[in-house]
Amino acid sequence: MTARSGKVTVTTENIFPIIRKWLYTDHDIFIRELVSNSADAIAKMKRIIDLGEADSLSEDSFEITVEYSKDESTVSFHDNGIGMTADEINRYINQIAFSGAMDFVEKYKEQGADDSGIIGHFGLGFYSAFMVADKVTIETKSFAEGEAAVCWESEDGMEYTISSSDRKERGTTITLLFSEEARKIFDPDKTLSVLRKYCSFIPYPIFFWDKGEEERKLERENKKREESLQKSEEYEIEAYQAVRVNPKTPLWTKAPKDCSEEEYISFYHDVFSDMRDPLFWIHLNMDYPFTLQGILYFPKTDNIYQNLEGRIKIYNQQVFVADNIEEIIPEFLFLLRGCLDCSDLPLNVSRSALQQDEYVKKLSVHIIRKVSDKLNELFKNDRTAYESFWSDIGVFVKYGMMREEKFFEKTRDILLFDTVDGNKRTYIELTEGKESIRYTRDPDRQAAYIDIAKRDGFDVVVLKEELDPNFISFMEYKNPQVRFMRVDAQISGDGGSDEGLDFLRDLFQKATGDDKLEISLVALGSDQLPVFIRETEEARRMKEMKKQFEKMKKPGDEDPYGDLDSMFPEKRDLVLNSDHPLIDRLKQKINGESGDEVLKVCQHIVDLARLNHGSLDAEGLKRFLKTHSEWMLKITDEMK
Repeated sequence: MTARSGKVTVTTENIFPIIRKWLYTDHDIFIRELVSNSADAIAKMKRIIDLGEADSLSEDSFEITVEYSKDESTVSFHDNGIGMTADEINRYINQIAFSGAMDFVEKYKEQGADDSGIIGHFGLGFYSAFMVADKVTIETKSFAEGEAAVCWESEDGMEYTISSSDRKERGTTITLLFSEEARKIFDPDKTLSVLRKYCSFIPYPIFFWDKGEEERKLERENKKREESLQKSEEYEIEAYQAVRVNPKTPLWTKAPKDCSEEEYISFYHDVFSDMRDPLFWIHLNMDYPFTLQGILYFPKTDNIYQNLEGRIKIYNQQVFVADNIEEIIPEFLFLLRGCLDCSDLPLNVSRSALQQDEYVKKLSVHIIRKVSDKLNELFKNDRTAYESFWSDIGVFVKYGMMREEKFFEKTRDILLFDTVDGNKRTYIELTEGKESIRYTRDPDRQAAYIDIAKRDGFDVVVLKEELDPNFISFMEYKNPQVRFMRVDAQISGDGGSDEGLDFLRDLFQKATGDDKLEISLVALGSDQLPVFIRETEEARRMKEMKKQFEKMKKPGDEDPYGDLDSMFPEKRDLVLNSDHPLIDRLKQKINGESGDEVLKVCQHIVDLARLNHGSLDAEGLKRFLKTHSEWMLKITDEMK
């Protein structure tokens, strides 16, 4: 054919994707695009064979080879797919406004061909090559008989030269001459790494061929052969072997009924390099109203926050697209691990466009429903197993409830809480007939308070996760009729006599020097401690919120809680157990006196209460230990 030159035709509405510096944000994306094009070319060739328009070929005959040459500063993408004619080059490469995939589907749709499996044979993705190349060459030959091979060359993606080629085999080779900047980035290891990142699950064999390593190996083999000949020994040269990039078949392409538990676990280990087995998983496989395949795993986490990078991998036609796309996968699902293959996903569009895309919205809703349905199914069919998983999935469920209204609606009935007795209760079980849920962060330190709450008929729950303070506020917002109260926020008894209360209040205020100290007498039983600290839930929460702010604030930040100090001042009351002999004797024996020894006893009682409460400061602890030691010495003296 006669060589000719020209300019690439660009229509106005499609000009913005072609500007290579804005088309993609990651330079290594060109590898994904060009390998995807090769896979599409093979898919089209197979379709042509299925339609009887070409001779049948063995499935093993199709493959993609990526050849890297450091000396030549090139990388080439070879496929033995459908190939292109000169006319197709003109339409699919030169006239970017036309989509090769859509043109292909339109041509064969009347013959009953399935249009799934085609991302797009050449088109905009091809032009990502010019992000890293000073020159791009296409050598291609169509499957159609009588069509000549074609060579297309361009140095900028806008001006090209098209001419004859001496290529003999069907298929296409795209060769990139790296730019100076790209040569510094894409060495053999980097290129192979990117191939594995994006192309591990493409359904056709992909091989990586390093010409430099091939030459080095041949040199080594020849040296070994010469040494063997000198010893009169035979030596057979071992040929260089290309590296297989995609040995794994994605498990999500199989029907769930055809997958064994061992396969699910093995696939999880291979993809996520986690030596621990997953707890359970959800296999997604649907083709209406959109196409979605994938597997979401619930990993063993011990309810702690971990690095969320790369946990939900998004694919399109088994081609890796990105990790953790928030517009598709709700943020709280990043606590899981998984692979999702969304063939209807619009690629190469902005995040804002994804947010507005109706398909993406439906996809997100569907995934949330599938996850919540799995949790409900597990709870109803095997509550024992569900409870055993709670230590790993509790944070996930709570965080998801706070982040997604639909998830909250689906999971509120299966929300569990750990009790101090080692049992697990649902929110419904805890709130039945009660207006509050009693909780503790430290069951050991608050054992005395817990005993009182249990005596009052409460199942005391343990809330010790970092998320819990925010979560209980969220649950109170959702159900204002039920309050969460720490076990030291309310201390109730059978009703004690107020006899001597005024005198005791004055006495303890004098002993502590705190004229605002509030005291109440409550009959708690003679088996309980003589004294307790009661702290209001509101004041304590405000104090914790201020502490969190102090950790996160930057220099110059205003304190948003400063004005609320007056609304929720720190308030701790002293509750005296009127049933305890110590309090009874204190009332009877002081006879209105308040000498130093009596004041010392009162101060010691307050320190005892604060020690039990966990609010005794360093000075108070030294005072408590000193007084205690003095009295122990006095007791031993009396024992002589």
